[in-house]
Amino acid sequence: MQELAIDATKSTPRIFFDKDKKILEIKGESYPENTSEFYDPFFKWLYKHLEGLNEESFTVNIELIYFNSSSSKILMNLFDRLEENAEGGKNIAVNWIYDKKNESSLEYGEEFKEDLTTLKFNLVEKD
Repeated sequence: MQELAIDATKSTPRIFFDKDKKILEIKGESYPENTSEFYDPFFKWLYKHLEGLNEESFTVNIELIYFNSSSSKILMNLFDRLEENAEGGKNIAVNWIYDKKNESSLEYGEEFKEDLTTLKFNLVEKD
């Protein structure tokens, strides 16, 4: 599977896929001026990656300090896509990583988790 590496900017997160560990990381802040323009290449990569998944596990670590409403919609689309694939039998887990000092991050994670039934969605407190 192809690697994916998108560098962070002050308004976009770092997105990196470690093909050896099968871990996708999304980390930083997300309030891009043009959300579609930023995330479209990521979703193209994701769709191709999910099609190629067999029995191996796929973990998505998300650690966002801040994100705007457009990015929230992107996250919901991401979770919907991952949920569809989990329902299809693929071994996918999401780790929502939050700082215990950032209560809103935990609350967002709890809200996202409520909408998911099959996808493994873990709330992980950052050390």
